[in-house]
Amino acid sequence: MLHHERRAFLEFFLIYFLSVSFLILASGFFYFAQMKNQYLKAEEFSLIEYARQLKMGSDLSKFDKQYKSVFSDKIHKHIDIKNFTINQNFFMKYIPQNKKENYFQVFKSTNSFNQKLFMLKVKIALVQLGLFLLFGFISYKLAKNALLPLEESINTLDKFAKDLIHDLNTPVTSIKLNMKLLKKDPYFGENKALQRLDKSAHTISELHENLTILLQEETFQIQEVNILDIAKEVVQTQKQIYPNLDFVIEDTVLKVKINSNAMKQILQNIVSNACKYNRKNGFVRIYTKESKLYIEDNGKGIKNPQKIFERSFSEKNSTGIGLDIVKRLARSMNIDIKVQSNQNGSIFILDFKV
Repeated sequence: MLHHERRAFLEFFLIYFLSVSFLILASGFFYFAQMKNQYLKAEEFSLIEYARQLKMGSDLSKFDKQYKSVFSDKIHKHIDIKNFTINQNFFMKYIPQNKKENYFQVFKSTNSFNQKLFMLKVKIALVQLGLFLLFGFISYKLAKNALLPLEESINTLDKFAKDLIHDLNTPVTSIKLNMKLLKKDPYFGENKALQRLDKSAHTISELHENLTILLQEETFQIQEVNILDIAKEVVQTQKQIYPNLDFVIEDTVLKVKINSNAMKQILQNIVSNACKYNRKNGFVRIYTKESKLYIEDNGKGIKNPQKIFERSFSEKNSTGIGLDIVKRLARSMNIDIKVQSNQNGSIFILDFKV
């Protein structure tokens, strides 16, 4: 499953599952509150029944030791008949005797009530856990089924794109070989049309390489490599294209788990941009700090560095699809990319999170 497919799956799954989970939790809360009130009413009724049997002089052996009573004649005679006091260790209620100014003060321990509440909480928690598992499974199935049309469309487009890239390979290779032959002509440097053709051929070649790597995203093989070795290989290629620039690369070791081809394409795009939009006799510097790789140049800078990875965004020194592909490839390998830029140059920072 590709990154965007995983993201769509997780969003659908979480929205549905969290919505249902909220309803389950809310239902459990209101059910607990309702049952607690019923338990309290039952406790109050049991105190009334105990007092009634006490006034009638009946046998109280059927009531356990949780019940107690105290005769009281020193309280105000106008006590609300609905009185019912809940303390931490006992319930208490005033029950009038036959004489209105005398009362029984009846008590009952809260132990059995607390046990009932605890068992109620356990039952609700177990039911909710079962519902969470059930609806988690349902959410998973719904999310998978909802993505089926999207997956079919993506697979169709991927197949078409792969066939197209494969068919383009031959003419692109032919153009590159013929441009190499044309460059041997002594008049090549004076022919502006051929120079523009060479630049266009180079752009087509880069785009072809970008799309080829991007379509391999699903089958990336991750392995531990020294990122500086790949950077040196990329710099060696760019030196031939931009001999007037000064390339400085740090001779250190930063081993990370990546796909070598995808990483090479990421660096190729970034370094190529750093060269393409650099100043005359400028520099491109590549170095590391902890788990981060820095690619620095002293070009004219980027006006909107936070937007350059958007495919729809265009700027005078924007590279269009190239950096969008960089972002996608980096995201697929869990690499975070940041850009710092001003009028004195730009720095691309690749954080490998090792």
